[in-house]
Amino acid sequence: MTAPNPQQRLQSLSEEYQNLQTDLQTQITSRQRLESQQQENLAVRKEFNILSDDSTIYKLIGPVLLKQEKTEAESAVDGRLDFIEKEIKRVEQLISDMQEQSEGKKMEVYQLQMKMQEAK
Repeated sequence: MTAPNPQQRLQSLSEEYQNLQTDLQTQITSRQRLESQQQENLAVRKEFNILSDDSTIYKLIGPVLLKQEKTEAESAVDGRLDFIEKEIKRVEQLISDMQEQSEGKKMEVYQLQMKMQEAK
């Protein structure tokens, strides 16, 4: 099996780089969505702190509002916040890894381009 010519290799590396950039953008969008959800839940937690312990809280389930205990509602929000925090950390690690891979591909493309220039 013969090695691909430099032009084919450059095309392949460029496509890999583009795919990494697309995946990276998807993960950044995901992180932004998670951060937005985190802010919403933090606002809800802040509202719970203002309420008295005997306040009536309703939870929207489909088209129906159901009465819910304050401690149960607080627990649900805290659980969501814990989950969101873990997801943010996971996505940030993915972003970091992808940025590293992307830089590696970028350098490979650059080096191959330099070799091709020198060969001319």
